[in-house]
Amino acid sequence: MSMFGNGLGQAVQKAFTRPIPKSAGVRMRYLVKQLRGTRPVAQLLRVSQRSVERYEKDQIKKPSPHLAARLEGEVNKRWQPQIRAKAMAKAAAVDGIVIDTRARMGYTAPIGSTDQDRIRHLTVALPPVYAARLFEAQEAGASEARLQEIAAEVLKEVYFQDGGRRAGSLEEVRFTDIEHLEFDL
Repeated sequence: MSMFGNGLGQAVQKAFTRPIPKSAGVRMRYLVKQLRGTRPVAQLLRVSQRSVERYEKDQIKKPSPHLAARLEGEVNKRWQPQIRAKAMAKAAAVDGIVIDTRARMGYTAPIGSTDQDRIRHLTVALPPVYAARLFEAQEAGASEARLQEIAAEVLKEVYFQDGGRRAGSLEEVRFTDIEHLEFDL
């Protein structure tokens, strides 16, 4: 998954009321129950159906690092869907989301302004409408590049233009070389 997708997912996970299962067997049983069978789980995780059955019965306890990461990621995506949906809806309607990033940012503006790219560390509270844009794009399966474009547009409107109160002639914000990116609800 992408940096943006992971960041948005981790922000939502903070709302979970129960921890995600730790052992491979419990995670595998959860996925088998969610996907209604061992075959779809095997296809999803790119392992044999027999391997899924053996993890399910705790005959294998320690997955390879790659399988462990895929297993954790797939369980994370499906864990507590109602709580995930409520947290996203609340952020998109009431609370908004906070973006904390350290990245290279610059902008396209009329000649004479200081549009030089430079590393900036920003912590910006985004109003609910912008949180909704990010979550909707993520849910629609937007690419990492598209999520980065949306974040740049959002930072342009909220941070650089301060909701239309300044830098009105600003045309485009470049958001590259991301060193750190974190979201919080």
